[in-house]
Amino acid sequence: MLTNEAYRPINCDDYDNLELACTRHWTLELTLKNGEALKAKATDMVSRKNVEYLSIDLSGETRELRLDHIASFSHPELGTVVVSEE
Repeated sequence: MLTNEAYRPINCDDYDNLELACTRHWTLELTLKNGEALKAKATDMVSRKNVEYLSIDLSGETRELRLDHIASFSHPELGTVVVSEE
């Protein structure tokens, strides 16, 4: 996906679940809209130039995922969440 495409905010409930995952440093199973699957620890939510990102720790490497590029995420305490736009 292009990084210069217009950002589309995600649903507030999905955002809140990602914030909870960061607060508790949960390891999430994430699927991106491009089909990439990741298992990584949620560490922080970042906003930069009106675009929101989930910061993750992927095997010791920090990576930021645009929230509107996440298709779904799951954790045993959340179940599977299919991300929807606001």
